[in-house]
Amino acid sequence: MCAASRSLHPPWWQSAVFYQIYPWSFQDSDNDGIGDLRGIRSRLKYLRGAQHSLGVDAIWLSPIYPSPMHDFGYDVSDYVNIDARFGTLKDFEDLLEEAHRLGLRVIMDLVLNHTSDQHEWFRDSRASRLSTKRNWYCWADGKSCGRRPSNWNARFGGPSWTWDPEARQYYLHSFLKEQPDLNWEEPSVRAAMWDVVRFWLDRGVDGFRLDAINWLGKDTRWPNNPFRLGLRGYTRQHHLYDRDQALAHDSMRELRQVISAYPDAVLIGEAAADTPGGPASFYGKGDDELQLVFDFRLMKSPWCAKSFRLFLSQHVPSIPQGGWPTIVMSNHDQPRHIDRYGTGGDAEARARVAALLLLTMPGTPFLYYGEEVGMRNGKLRYRDLRDPYTKRFWPFRPGRDPARTPMQWDASVHAGFTTHRPWLPLPPDSSQRNVETEAADPRSLWSLYRRLLALRRMSPALSRGDYHVIEEGPCDCVLYEREARTKTGTVERMLVAVNFSQRPCEFALPSGSSQGLVLASTTADAATSTWDPARIRLGPDEGQLVRLD
Repeated sequence: MCAASRSLHPPWWQSAVFYQIYPWSFQDSDNDGIGDLRGIRSRLKYLRGAQHSLGVDAIWLSPIYPSPMHDFGYDVSDYVNIDARFGTLKDFEDLLEEAHRLGLRVIMDLVLNHTSDQHEWFRDSRASRLSTKRNWYCWADGKSCGRRPSNWNARFGGPSWTWDPEARQYYLHSFLKEQPDLNWEEPSVRAAMWDVVRFWLDRGVDGFRLDAINWLGKDTRWPNNPFRLGLRGYTRQHHLYDRDQALAHDSMRELRQVISAYPDAVLIGEAAADTPGGPASFYGKGDDELQLVFDFRLMKSPWCAKSFRLFLSQHVPSIPQGGWPTIVMSNHDQPRHIDRYGTGGDAEARARVAALLLLTMPGTPFLYYGEEVGMRNGKLRYRDLRDPYTKRFWPFRPGRDPARTPMQWDASVHAGFTTHRPWLPLPPDSSQRNVETEAADPRSLWSLYRRLLALRRMSPALSRGDYHVIEEGPCDCVLYEREARTKTGTVERMLVAVNFSQRPCEFALPSGSSQGLVLASTTADAATSTWDPARIRLGPDEGQLVRLD
């Protein structure tokens, strides 16, 4: 797979399972209907450290900085403090201390491309053309006849340029107008952001998830983007000049040098799927840019064997030596995969198979809160919506609010999240689909996640092992093998077999294939059974994990 998998002392994040927490929705401690840091801290033992905990290794917190919340935290007004909605800096330090005591790493979200228009940097920048921070943002005069500096359009709709009457110029924003873009060509901007990085690492944070990194560079000559025929909105342009510049990679290399003083820190990048070279380009040479980069292909792929086989046979091998794959199926910006992969009973069965794939494919898995109990996208009315982006395109796009509803802990009125009216409504099925109910059922999705997490934690093959795709077998099935040497010097081999079709599948592997023991099935009881390669049977939408002899 990658050279890193053969390292004598591999970094912690290669074998870790990350759990993304959306702070608004995880746990409310002061009963105002909004999740907070004390609430998260009160639930840490659910994630790790208790007898019946889920068993993950790290948590990633979506933004908790002070913010006007036009983009729900991705418009930061102060990078070195905590938004009062979530608590205080002391609350965060207490959470961090407790997480580390339980063996949980903590990853913060870091927004590099832009700030809030309420940030003191932007206020200073717009106040005067003589301001020392004027060049910290992208300002430009308009063209003749009142035209904007260029035709660039914003990712969240509308033009990328907004006229500022106070500054008497246009400023650039790649997303909302309340999110002015920083000018990363300015050395003082990079220096200020690296100080932010050190501020949190010095407090014990274990790394950062870096937002929208391929937007960092701009062609400051402001040339027009060429149009694409037949498309609308953001995709109607070839975004040649407002993103995907070499400066983004230069900045990531500079950041990698900054964190070299913190050997255990990890950088996890988010880049657009259509960035040149793909998101994997931000691994650089494998050891000079980011350690992990999100690959969203599985979030965009249909439920079919071809898509997952392609991911394993082409996309993972494209990562340069020293880089490490990521596996992600849902997050705070996309619909939950249980709804994306099917409907009705199909969705339930496929959610179980997705759990098996997430925790056995090569790379580092990222589990979105509530996936483990099969939380569905919320069925919201317009009056329920909170996210401006979701409101803008409702109902033509599903938006982001449906995937951000509160965590479903128990069968109480507000699912154990709060005693007040929650900031987003809970679905009616929360009385059946919740942690308390599913943890008591050994056949539930939650119990399957917990079993797979335990197997992965104990298995060198599943956590860090090499892999190869088994080409023999029906086209509707995907089979792959994981392999690693154990501490005792023996070789551990695991096989995963998944039937993506809605009909039973029977087949045989070539003579000489190894027998084994089925450790987990997505449809059968947890009891082990013999794996016979000469007589393989997989039910509709079934996956099996096998320890080979």
